[in-house]
Amino acid sequence: QVVLVSGHLDSWDVGQGAMDDGGGAFISWEALSLIKDLGLRPKRTLRLVLWTGEEQGGVGAKQYYQLHKENISNFDLVMESDEGTFKPSGLGFSGSAEARDVVKEIMTLLWPINVTDVFDPADGTDIAYWMRDGVPGASLHNDINKYFWFHHSQGDTMTVQDPNQMNLCAAVWTVVSYVIADMEDMLPR
Repeated sequence: QVVLVSGHLDSWDVGQGAMDDGGGAFISWEALSLIKDLGLRPKRTLRLVLWTGEEQGGVGAKQYYQLHKENISNFDLVMESDEGTFKPSGLGFSGSAEARDVVKEIMTLLWPINVTDVFDPADGTDIAYWMRDGVPGASLHNDINKYFWFHHSQGDTMTVQDPNQMNLCAAVWTVVSYVIADMEDMLPR
């Protein structure tokens, strides 16, 4: 059984793609790194996917889906961060009402950093195939007021990234992915 965390590497336009979507790739990598560094071993596999080709029609996600859809019942949750890694406010979620209740309970663990909201729905080109077929999905919600200042521009460089805000985003990704991967049962469909 798998909990998938992801971001994509698709800087095809001007700039470096540090925010769109290097930040999402980084926090996904960091989540798994933190879990490993803490010596935690969840019951399910945590899988990192760094998508490619999202801007070219999602060809990377489509290929991955085609290769793994025969095991769709083993995918517990698919997570994607693709709207920058600014100050997080919560999680977008798509899934059953019962699964949403579980996610809301998990988000209470993030009360100390004031990131507890669950929004509807999850959003992500790379996880859309899975969500369409009933796999619960999650996306990072964060303050995107400045997102389009940098999106697909020469300004999309590492200087846009605030390390403190990225750490908060990584904390959200880490807590949600680990707790769901370590629960006794998969999220209800």
